[in-house]
Amino acid sequence: MAATLGGLFGGVGLFLLGMALLTDGLKLAAGGTLSELLSRGTDTPLRAVAAGAGVTALVQSSSAVTVATIGFVNAGLLRLAPAIWVVIGSNLGTTMTGWIVALLGIKLDVATGALPAIGLGMLLRLSGERARRGAWGQALAGFGLLFLGIAVLQETFAEIGQRTDLAAWIRPGALGVLTACAAGFALTVLMQSSSAAIAVTLTAAAGGALPLEPAAAIVIGANLGTTATAVLATLGATPNARRVASAHVLFNLVTGLIALAGLPVMLRAVALAQDGLDLGHDLPTTLALFHTAFNLLGVVVVLPWSRRLAALLSRRFRTQEEDLARPRHLDATLREVPALAVQGLAEELRRLHELAVTTALTALTLAEPPSDSLAARRAAVHQLAATIREFVAELNRAELPARVAALLPDALRATQHAEDVAELAATPLVLRDLDPATEAPLAERAEAVTDAARAALAATVTEPFDPGTLASCEAAIERSYAELKAALLEAASAHRLRVARMDRLIRAAGALRHGAERALKSARRLHRFVAHAAGTPTTSAVSTQSSTSPAVPARP
Repeated sequence: MAATLGGLFGGVGLFLLGMALLTDGLKLAAGGTLSELLSRGTDTPLRAVAAGAGVTALVQSSSAVTVATIGFVNAGLLRLAPAIWVVIGSNLGTTMTGWIVALLGIKLDVATGALPAIGLGMLLRLSGERARRGAWGQALAGFGLLFLGIAVLQETFAEIGQRTDLAAWIRPGALGVLTACAAGFALTVLMQSSSAAIAVTLTAAAGGALPLEPAAAIVIGANLGTTATAVLATLGATPNARRVASAHVLFNLVTGLIALAGLPVMLRAVALAQDGLDLGHDLPTTLALFHTAFNLLGVVVVLPWSRRLAALLSRRFRTQEEDLARPRHLDATLREVPALAVQGLAEELRRLHELAVTTALTALTLAEPPSDSLAARRAAVHQLAATIREFVAELNRAELPARVAALLPDALRATQHAEDVAELAATPLVLRDLDPATEAPLAERAEAVTDAARAALAATVTEPFDPGTLASCEAAIERSYAELKAALLEAASAHRLRVARMDRLIRAAGALRHGAERALKSARRLHRFVAHAAGTPTTSAVSTQSSTSPAVPARP
């Protein structure tokens, strides 16, 4: 018994070690090729599924492909719908492990195949650790270890099959199938690898320890078990990671339910396919074909619904940043009617301007503004600005009336100005470092610059729109900045202030002036855009804070 258990654990350990070395080696050897394939080969559902399947079959790790896909979605290189297609394809690609075990692993002579591969692989690894051949050597050694593990498992299960009738422990009927499925799920969770669980199942079947139907149910359970890994990987993760993982879970659940419900029929269909393809009737090949068949059936069933699934998941796990960044007045249908499109664009520009200004005011007003909240709001400004630019670009491709086309440059410039204003929230407020007790004149002038910037920002979200007020604010910020700069230069020349500190203070004051001026320019362009969009003289007001924008914080 001890020898049998040792062989079982040792075989699984060799297989998992081989898989890890193979996966890591192939990822290193392939360099950026796999990433490029995932990011570029996803423009249609079928190409994305093929990319996911191909990359997974190559690196032998659906988890690695899923993690890479999540990274592309977070970086904005891949939208959610193509990411779901890639994940669906990765489930299909992971069935390659079963074919490797069935067609090569069980039939390969360890002495003539696996052991030489390990030796040659390690030779390449040691002779070129920092070169690409070292990565290929690591992959080759992992390949050999994988087959060595299969050989140990095969020998162990052959002994188990001779000594123990595992089939007698499996209850007949639906209860037995569900029990076997649960066992496959548990194996995958324990080993954190569906490939290892399937390899164990196929070698057990080859050794006569498992009959066909329970082995097939274990394969289904192993396929479902990969969802546990996905769920664990997304604890505390980003919303995009949770959405991709949810798609992975839903696909595997649907696929598993289809396979369980039609298990007898599918096994008969697989037997017919084996006859037609002349694959023989050994149990490992049957199980490998069954694994591929029900995943392929899952792709056929789920793929037509993937866009709706992406739309459903995009509404889940939302963050404050995503809620703020979601456009509320823009819609693809508006592009058909230019007048309505311009009105919707005007309302969205107002939202963007108000969000940017209130974000900057929060940073300038509070002594210690909440950095996480401000970072999320800044990111929301940039995301909403990108959406507005995309809408303008789509609108510009259509035939527009001359009046509407003339408005679009103002919309784009106002969008850019709003982004510049939001960046005030990331500007270090080093002007507050001046000590009012020992540096009173400088501290007063620095406070004057901050007050002028706050006043200019607040004026841009106050109605009625008053060009005179904006001009006064602009003059005040210029005057206060010039006075502070002159005082700082004089203090540095008199050696009362270090030059490096003077430079930091001037840069901080310049950033405040720049942000305030951009807010004023944004307000003027927005006012002009709104007025022209409505076809009225330029007396329209820039709206005050909307119900979705936070109130401008009062100065403490």
